[in-house]
Amino acid sequence: MSNRAESRAPAEAAAEAVKAYIRMNRARLAADGELMALLLPERFDSSDVRDLQRFVIDRLTTENAALRAERDGLRGARDQAVRLGEGVHRAVLDLIDARSFEEAIAVATSSAPAFGADRASLCVEGENGKAPKGTEGVRLIAPGTIEAVLGREGMGAILSGGGELLLGNGGAECRSLAAFRLRIGRDAPQALYVLGSHAEGAFEGDDAAADLGFFARGLERAIRAWLDLPKL
Repeated sequence: MSNRAESRAPAEAAAEAVKAYIRMNRARLAADGELMALLLPERFDSSDVRDLQRFVIDRLTTENAALRAERDGLRGARDQAVRLGEGVHRAVLDLIDARSFEEAIAVATSSAPAFGADRASLCVEGENGKAPKGTEGVRLIAPGTIEAVLGREGMGAILSGGGELLLGNGGAECRSLAAFRLRIGRDAPQALYVLGSHAEGAFEGDDAAADLGFFARGLERAIRAWLDLPKL
């Protein structure tokens, strides 16, 4: 039986020696900022860190603050999406409950706050200079405007300008717009439902577009029903 120590490669032996030294001198090494910068360059820079404990605390505090800000941002976005969804559901029920054509239009034009918007408008293309009788809040726009905004087949778009044209006085102050085509009838004028917000990026996100688009689909059906037009 041999009593000789097992031979190891020099690099492996050196690594084991370093590990043994670290185990025996943890407290001393933890206070050496230069060494920590060498061992963990992604967490410690090579600057002169005289108070390593304070440096670590400050670094972790900064990272935790960033994580909390990200968490709060996600929570805020989620809460906003929930409020928008609830607002859309209430507005659709109000459309169903409307007792006249004018009341249905009023639901659409007064629902901006429920949708996180500052203004709302129902735009109808026409050339006679007057909106349909009994439809207060409806804006008349020039023929071809909706195609210019949405394209020939587009059903909705999020815009950053055009508020004065689509929303009237005060619309220029809106930095975010959401516009949805209303398919009312084959022979009916082209129509557009528009929301405007003073905040940038107010209607961004697939969920917001889906919720607002759902209300637009409900609105076009309510208008079609009150005008006694066939289904599309």
